[in-house]
Amino acid sequence: MKIVTPILFTFLLGTTSTAQVMQQGHIPNQNIDFVGFATLVSQLEPLREAYRISEAEFIAMSEDEDTVVLDTRSAAKYAELHIKGAVHLNFSDITSDTLAAVIPSTTTRILIYCNNNFENAPEPFPVKKAVAALNIPTFVTLYAYGYRNLHELGPVVDPETASIEFAGTGIPE
Repeated sequence: MKIVTPILFTFLLGTTSTAQVMQQGHIPNQNIDFVGFATLVSQLEPLREAYRISEAEFIAMSEDEDTVVLDTRSAAKYAELHIKGAVHLNFSDITSDTLAAVIPSTTTRILIYCNNNFENAPEPFPVKKAVAALNIPTFVTLYAYGYRNLHELGPVVDPETASIEFAGTGIPE
């Protein structure tokens, strides 16, 4: 019977609909909107793909003084190695106020990148599962806050051979 109970529980859990779970124990929180987030992600999929850019385009756009290169990784990883000229704002610290402090306007061109844009640099750029790449929630979050001029580094590049310039404590002197 001890084996049957977990199997039965797993079967029942697997056949329980979302509506049933909601009726059984919905815990309201007006500050969290999963359905809204999922809807926004779905709407942004084609837009995000259209705004992924090459390394050369990233470099050219980053040279414009009105462009912000935004790094939303941890402060430690940013300090170790980041794209030269990037500003840091940890993803978990994003609010309307913190964004306004580093990005002059919602119309400012913003270039984003994450760990998954780099190879052969596991310390400063540890690669995440593709579905958890920080580019995706960063793009969605910036869009949700009203920023529309977003561009994302598309390819995977090697910091040792990239044309992009890097800064940080991890650069040999």
